[in-house]
Amino acid sequence: MGKKKKKNNNKKKNEEKKGVWCYTKLFLSVLVKSLFDLSIITGIAFFTIFLYTYYTSVNPAALTHRAIYETSTIYDRTGEHELYKIHGEENRKVISHDEIPDYLRSATIAAEDDNFYKHKGIDPLGIIRAMQKNFIAGSAAQGGSTITQQLVRNTFLSREKTIKRKFTEIVLAIKMERYYTKDEILDFYLNEVPYGSNAYGAQAAATVFFGKDAKDLTLDEAALLASLPKATTYYSPYGNNTEKLKMRQKSIIKRLGSLGLYDSAEIEKALNTDTLAKIKEFHEDIDAPHFVFYVKEQLEKMYGDDVLRRGGLKIYTTLDYDMQKRAEEDVSAYGKKLSAFGASNAALVAIKPSTGEVLAMVGSLDYFDKENDGEVNVALRPRQPGSSFKPIVYAAGFDKGYQPETLLYDVATNFGKDGSGRDYIPQNFDGKHHGLVTVRKALQGSLNVPAVKMLYLTGIDNAIDFAETLGFTTLTDRNRFGLSLVLGGGEVKLLEHVGAFAVFANDGVRVPVHGVYKVTDATGKDIGKTQKPEQVIDKEIARKINSILSDNKARTYVFGPNAPVYIPGKNVAAKTGTTQDYRDALTIGYTPEIAVGVWVGNNDGTLMRPGSIGSKVAAPLWNAFISRELESLPDTQFEPYEEVSSKNYMVTGRRPEGVGKEGAVRYYRKGTGKQISEEKARKMDAKKLEKKYTKRLGGYSILHYINKDMPLDEEAKPNFADPMMKLWDESLSGKYEQHK
Repeated sequence: MGKKKKKNNNKKKNEEKKGVWCYTKLFLSVLVKSLFDLSIITGIAFFTIFLYTYYTSVNPAALTHRAIYETSTIYDRTGEHELYKIHGEENRKVISHDEIPDYLRSATIAAEDDNFYKHKGIDPLGIIRAMQKNFIAGSAAQGGSTITQQLVRNTFLSREKTIKRKFTEIVLAIKMERYYTKDEILDFYLNEVPYGSNAYGAQAAATVFFGKDAKDLTLDEAALLASLPKATTYYSPYGNNTEKLKMRQKSIIKRLGSLGLYDSAEIEKALNTDTLAKIKEFHEDIDAPHFVFYVKEQLEKMYGDDVLRRGGLKIYTTLDYDMQKRAEEDVSAYGKKLSAFGASNAALVAIKPSTGEVLAMVGSLDYFDKENDGEVNVALRPRQPGSSFKPIVYAAGFDKGYQPETLLYDVATNFGKDGSGRDYIPQNFDGKHHGLVTVRKALQGSLNVPAVKMLYLTGIDNAIDFAETLGFTTLTDRNRFGLSLVLGGGEVKLLEHVGAFAVFANDGVRVPVHGVYKVTDATGKDIGKTQKPEQVIDKEIARKINSILSDNKARTYVFGPNAPVYIPGKNVAAKTGTTQDYRDALTIGYTPEIAVGVWVGNNDGTLMRPGSIGSKVAAPLWNAFISRELESLPDTQFEPYEEVSSKNYMVTGRRPEGVGKEGAVRYYRKGTGKQISEEKARKMDAKKLEKKYTKRLGGYSILHYINKDMPLDEEAKPNFADPMMKLWDESLSGKYEQHK
């Protein structure tokens, strides 16, 4: 009986399975049929739209009757001074098929569309490759457009990123391929494409850049020209990215070799030729050229190259034309004094803190001095800032809770092993140490040891995060940086550096640094993009930095009462900087009305003469410029900051009674053990003195009294396991005082 029941159960289960499978098959068949019907409907709709677009779109014959596009013009902020015309009347000369060299044809195809002679206007595989790369990059890094598509877009369409425009572009590309031969399309393209510097088409480009006809171009020259259309400003031979241009040129040449279009000897010769040395000197009607090309690159990112070249835009920049001319005159006049320091170049930037507007920009002594790389805009080049970076780190420390009154020991200190495996024992510039000092005194005296301590207390990552909040973009490789970052160990751009100081001047409000004030299209409609202010740091942090950097008394003990950054009768905050081995000298200073930065050095990084420090080399130029400009600006004062209260007296500087001015520093007559006063010690011969540091209240390092991550928290306990505490306390014995 039991076996029979089991058999019946199995039969029932099999019937249930068959039922489920029947329903599943029914569902799948309905789904497949629906999808099939939907695909047919979609296909019919797509084909209908394709045919409609194909037969109603522009006649391919119109390609031979191209419209003349309007010139875009860059002005100063008033519109009274024309700085530059973008393509003007379009510097173009149409040449025949026979006048276009095969070198340029091949290089262009290798650079833009190496399946050109195989596809029918669009390259599906190229689009897929571009989509893959864009997905990996996380942005629209590549477009996958063929040469035919680019020609259609440049001639008939805009660059707006819409499905409709892209679909129309594809249809027109197919239509053009049916109407014209491949050679004709390539000829149109090479006569149409912009190469930068107002050169349109191959003939104009060959003339502008090499002073020859297109038919006479060599392989290396053709490859360089083929490199330009992708981003004419970025890859300009006259711009800041010539190394990137050379890399792109060489990749095109190598691609020609891999395609087997030229033999190895020709490829090798082209790779070993210094093509940039053949570039003609830049001659163009242009005013404030460093600023113009800075703005032009901004505009290309905002509106695209096509709109900029063809849209008849009127671009009103932020440039104060009269101030720009005064800046150029100041830099040029000061350039005659640079040889005394072993320097050959200088740069100056002025920004309005409340708006982020660039008022003046001089990137070098002479833009047109090709022998000395005058076209290089040092204001946009990453250079080490020296001690001018210290205020950024101290401000990050204030954000954590440290104060201008915080007490740090300026004594020779071992910070442990650095990247080379050696003990890091930084020295002050003057070779002296000053015992227990406030942050105010340490920053204004530009003392290195307390600055390194502040970076440790703040944390390197916290300091870099804070710097990026202020607008720095070049400190991305964080693994490179150690405690020497506070002394200027990371490269920054002068423009961004001045912009960061402008945030302090503007009570912690950042308006992104920019050079474009207003843009109108050909109809007069305003199409500009407004820069929005943002409170990026607490106003009290900014006010603390302003108070310190404008405190002339606090710097007197090192720089004297009449330091080069002191301007009598004016409340100006300033900081100088000098990089290791006197490679770069900087001065950056500001009021609430204007922020100015000056760099002096050599473009190629050649060292200046020993002693060429920021206060001697860069400050005089900075002082001369800003002193004059302040005469016509409102005398706006910095707002005072609010002091904080805490029992952690090493943070607030309010030491209990019994802790003397000199803190743990005591003076003795050598060999006698007899203690003498600081006043007597100053009058005595240093050889007859002994200086000792005692460990009593106030005689330990700050790490002994606070939790470095919560300095104002009175309940937070110090981390006695911190190895740096032992090193800092050990330094108070004078163990490293004689270290060199």
